[in-house]
Amino acid sequence: MVTFEGLPGAVAVSHLTVYDWPAADGLRGGTPHLHLTCSEGYVVIGGTGSVQTLTTTGFRQTPLAPGALVWFTPGTIHRLVNDGGLRIVVLMQNSGLPEAGDAVLTLPPALLTDPEVYGAAVTLPPDGTEAERERAARARRDLAVAGFLALREAAEAGDPQPLAAFHRAAAALVRPRTEEWRTRWEQGAALAAAATADQLDALGRGEGDHLAGARVHERRPVVRGRFGMCGRLDVYQV
Repeated sequence: MVTFEGLPGAVAVSHLTVYDWPAADGLRGGTPHLHLTCSEGYVVIGGTGSVQTLTTTGFRQTPLAPGALVWFTPGTIHRLVNDGGLRIVVLMQNSGLPEAGDAVLTLPPALLTDPEVYGAAVTLPPDGTEAERERAARARRDLAVAGFLALREAAEAGDPQPLAAFHRAAAALVRPRTEEWRTRWEQGAALAAAATADQLDALGRGEGDHLAGARVHERRPVVRGRFGMCGRLDVYQV
């Protein structure tokens, strides 16, 4: 029988303390970006703020306060805004793929033309000091905010072409990694679905042998305070 022992449905989780750095438009918060194959959800556990989103249906701002649950599907450009102490439990599809590559930041178009150019703009110095990594994280956030504001302005003016061009550029940037992502999906969400199918088949036959294999799992964060796209991350390896 197929078995799967990851988090339910191969969802991954992290704890996010949203950046409070001010941006050019006076708002404090994270780095606008989208995911190409993953839905993502927020459970707000502290503070207040909002998530700004941009899709082909337009711009939207959703308030965030403790107890709020918000999620969005692939292709949703999202920007977290921190009005004070915003902390979120982030739920991620496909075994945490959003934090493992499935994200493209809304950088200005000139930085989206080539994977090497894009990588140089978004990669934090691996051996840098805390201050150096913070400066790099803030610089890429500011670039992405500039690109996001331009996309929003065009969309609100009735011009869909810049957003469509960004979608094309994002798809081209991640194309070399899709087979790696497929393996992650096969070993995660697809395996979890197959395990459920096997269990249903067994129960349909009146068999419950799989119940004897029940296990309990527990994890602590493997990384605390990592510079992420939207804030400082506590990361769980599941």
